[in-house]
Amino acid sequence: MRRRFLVLTGIVLAVAAVALTAGGAYAYFWENGRTDVLAAGVTVAGVDVGGLHADAARALLQQRLVEQLAQPLRLTADNHSFVVDPARAGLHVDVGDMVSLALDTSQGGSLAHRFFRDLEGRRIDTSIPLRATLSRAVLARTVANVALVVDRPARPARVVASAASLHVVPEKTGVAVDQPALRAALAAALLRATGPRTLTVPTRTVEPRWTAATLPQRYPAFILVDRETFTLRLFRGLHLAKTYPIAVGQAGLETPAGLYRINDKQVNPSWHVPNSAWAGSLAGHVIPPGPADPIKARWMGFWDGAGIHGTDETWSIGHAASHGCVRMRIADVEALYPLVPLGTPVYVG
Repeated sequence: MRRRFLVLTGIVLAVAAVALTAGGAYAYFWENGRTDVLAAGVTVAGVDVGGLHADAARALLQQRLVEQLAQPLRLTADNHSFVVDPARAGLHVDVGDMVSLALDTSQGGSLAHRFFRDLEGRRIDTSIPLRATLSRAVLARTVANVALVVDRPARPARVVASAASLHVVPEKTGVAVDQPALRAALAAALLRATGPRTLTVPTRTVEPRWTAATLPQRYPAFILVDRETFTLRLFRGLHLAKTYPIAVGQAGLETPAGLYRINDKQVNPSWHVPNSAWAGSLAGHVIPPGPADPIKARWMGFWDGAGIHGTDETWSIGHAASHGCVRMRIADVEALYPLVPLGTPVYVG
């Protein structure tokens, strides 16, 4: 009886061995025909390639991914529009590498694992990310070119002077492309196969350095010299603060018209006589303070020997009588002097 049992057991084991061997052979031949088939549930850059052979997957990715990414991208900013060609931006999509990664994922696990996975229709739900590159240099150049067109510098408030008044021209804000943000957004859009192919250029507002409200801080003092009415007007914070009668240069030695700045200040100055024919024998000499010095009390130079100073020749006030300087009564020039810092604009009109 025992012998008969052993014989039967051997027969069962032999049959099982044969069955397993046959199943293994079947699985081997099944695997041999599917070495380039992607497992169900595999996506590449959002494209479902499960169940496809590698060549078919590459063709599908070319159609569904590469051709979409190759579409031009439009940038808009106010009334400006720009077209970006992905190919010129150096776009390269590595389809071969992505399919190879998908195949490696599909071939994971043992032969039995893969056999029963596909036999039972199980999905692996694996996503291979997009593998693509862009030229950073081209992106930077593209963004810089957009900025050249879109950027509008801020215009600060400014003062326009005439002989008798000051006019404030209001400021204007500017616009500048946010270049780091645009580079990032442009790169993301060029690597996105779905969605709109239009991108709004990110910008920021540029505030001017000076506004109409802050401009008076820039001009604590401003002098206007009116040669026709022989009047000097002092503006403080761009508001008229004081007027003074003056004398200006005589014919042929006129006080020079234009916009200048006070560049020299002295108390009881010496007179550095210009090397001019009208100075005669005094030309080039220095006359110290005293009765012979025509420059009395104060000196505020603004251009090549011309300046504002006091005079005891009060008869000349209200006339074109000087050799180019602006003459003031001594009390007036002494009152004006501390109100006029170095750098104060002087407009002669």
